Amino acid sequence: MVRDICKDETFLAQKAVPATAEDLAVAQDLLETLMAHKEGCVGMAANMIGVNKRIIAFDNGGAYMVMWNPRIVKQSQPYQTQEGCLSLVGQRPTKRYKSIKVQYQNSEFQTRFKTFTGFPAQIIQHEVDHCEGIII
Repeated sequence: MVRDICKDETFLAQKAVPATAEDLAVAQDLLETLMAHKEGCVGMAANMIGVNKRIIAFDNGGAYMVMWNPRIVKQSQPYQTQEGCLSLVGQRPTKRYKSIKVQYQNSEFQTRFKTFTGFPAQIIQHEVDHCEGIII
């Protein structure tokens, strides 16, 4: 189900709680909402659809990927950039890393590690910030 985009900065500033297998429907809604906004959005966190769970969905080079309970465990090559967000107005400056290693769970809640570089890495960092209650 496509959900409304949350713009309440007080809600968005809350740290997300861990996702469980009971949140699989939330992940599906997140993915459907992201696809509905694909013209202007490349990633979303569950709090952007009003659910305070640690779930992100993003465009990983043309294929959508969902991560449950993602955490960045390694990062390198910092740089400054500007980012926008469907939940916020305008662009804002932020620091990102060109390469990151992420620990996350897949849809079967098996722990995985994957390294991302370039734009997918930037998207993941933005969405993990959402999970941490960090607003760019």
